[in-house]
Amino acid sequence: MSEAGPTSRCGFVALIGAPNVGKSTLVNALVGSKVTIVSRKVQTTRALIRGIVIENNAQIILVDTPGIFVPKRRLDRAMVSTAWSGAHDADLVCVLLDARSGIDEEADAILTKLAGVAHPKILVLNKIDLVAREKLLALAGAANERLAFQETFMVSALSGDGVDDLRLALAGRVPEGPFHYPEDQMSDAPLRHLAAEITREKIYRHLHQELPYQSTVETDSWTERNDRSVRIEQTIFVERDSQRKIVLGKNGATIKSIGASSRKEIGEIIGQPVHLFLFVKVREKWGDDPNRYREMGLEFPKE
Repeated sequence: MSEAGPTSRCGFVALIGAPNVGKSTLVNALVGSKVTIVSRKVQTTRALIRGIVIENNAQIILVDTPGIFVPKRRLDRAMVSTAWSGAHDADLVCVLLDARSGIDEEADAILTKLAGVAHPKILVLNKIDLVAREKLLALAGAANERLAFQETFMVSALSGDGVDDLRLALAGRVPEGPFHYPEDQMSDAPLRHLAAEITREKIYRHLHQELPYQSTVETDSWTERNDRSVRIEQTIFVERDSQRKIVLGKNGATIKSIGASSRKEIGEIIGQPVHLFLFVKVREKWGDDPNRYREMGLEFPKE
């Protein structure tokens, strides 16, 4: 653990919002390194992956919750439940709204439910570079009428505009106390989990709408080799053989492309050469298996 002086601060900050408002992009911008996957596909963040930020004398532990939406499947219910538990357990809640969408049906439901969360709340309007200033001011006013936000920030997580101001504000608002994590640790997500998330992102990037959302990746082995390289074996699980064929592609072309992209990014993050081996297996109805939920850091819904 880091030695921290009496004036140090440390706290958990939950990012709450509908799918695709930019929570993962904002976490990565605040931390300054990639710690959560970013995808055009909604609902890509399944577990409470934390990014860790050091700003002045403060350690900010960011809880990137799954996007809150109307749940339809058991996995959906687990993700929504996890998101709300993240809000209730944090010291501070950042509510993200997509400046383009404003207070739509999803945002309205979130604001209504957040009234029951006792922690201090900060409003963050994201994607401000895509919206006229007058609309931004009107949206900020409407949201502040709904909830008592302590501060309002306007940012573009993608370009970084306004992110430094938000980081400074969070550092000043987390409670006084010692650091929870070593200063050089950006995320408490194990590297195995992060590597699996990166491969899962590459599957979405390469296959888009072709593969149903029910796919998951598990890191089976992580071996440090004598030449400082790392050998990683991962299994991609799908629910049907037809999906397995899609992931493999003709003559294995798709899986090779996914593997090359994932290997490159994992190597850049860990700073070591990576040998990545991907396998595709059919696991029928994995969405009903409690063990899969535990591996993703989710509670298994009973019904």
